[in-house]
Amino acid sequence: MRKLILATTSLIALAAVIPAKAATIDIFQTTGSTSQLDLTAVVPGGNQPKNNPCLICGTTQPAQPTGFGYNNFDATGNVNTYTMFSTATVGGSLGQDVLGTGYAVGDGSLLRTYLAAQASGTTFSVGIDVNDTNVAQTLEAFYFLNLTDKTILASYTTPTALLAPNNGTGFPDYTLSGFDINRGDISLGDEVIFLARWSGANDGPESFFLVATPTAAVPELSTWAMMIFGFFGVGFMAYRRNQTAGFRMV
Repeated sequence: MRKLILATTSLIALAAVIPAKAATIDIFQTTGSTSQLDLTAVVPGGNQPKNNPCLICGTTQPAQPTGFGYNNFDATGNVNTYTMFSTATVGGSLGQDVLGTGYAVGDGSLLRTYLAAQASGTTFSVGIDVNDTNVAQTLEAFYFLNLTDKTILASYTTPTALLAPNNGTGFPDYTLSGFDINRGDISLGDEVIFLARWSGANDGPESFFLVATPTAAVPELSTWAMMIFGFFGVGFMAYRRNQTAGFRMV
């Protein structure tokens, strides 16, 4: 049975599900396949703007892949609570709780192509760059959503205080894992979108960015050949030893 998530805007806004209109998380529904994301203090490698595409960032991303849109939200410094969607629109800058454009996940889509190029298959993580004045901020929730079906694919809904171990814009601090676009609840041609909600913002803008998760290396053909040869070689030598030992015992 589907369960509605708590509303964040008025009922009037529920009918408005296009960009540039007020959005709300309660137009999305949980299903039997909705999964829970994991938040860890694992620090993604590198400097975020130089290594990883942004999804929701309050600062310009100079090395963003061509055509890979993100929400360059307005971090004015006088707002301490944010509800921000991602957007696939290049140059997009969304206001509070405004629904963005989804990332396509079909064959040949930008998101799938990027993950394939990073040898991560269909799984990935979301890195978090926190900026603070030595006062922790709170990650209230993070959602991975199917924009086409209006369903919640995965979520993190445990309010958690985050203090930046690597303070400064561009230096990652935490990892959200458990994302996968190869799921039974995402059809070919569907679009996915991300939503972050945090409070207690007290310094520079936060960033939520894509982190490719490399898959386990698959041995090359020559490696497989050596492994097989070694296996049969050991077996043959053991057989010869047994035969020799048997001959001597006669």
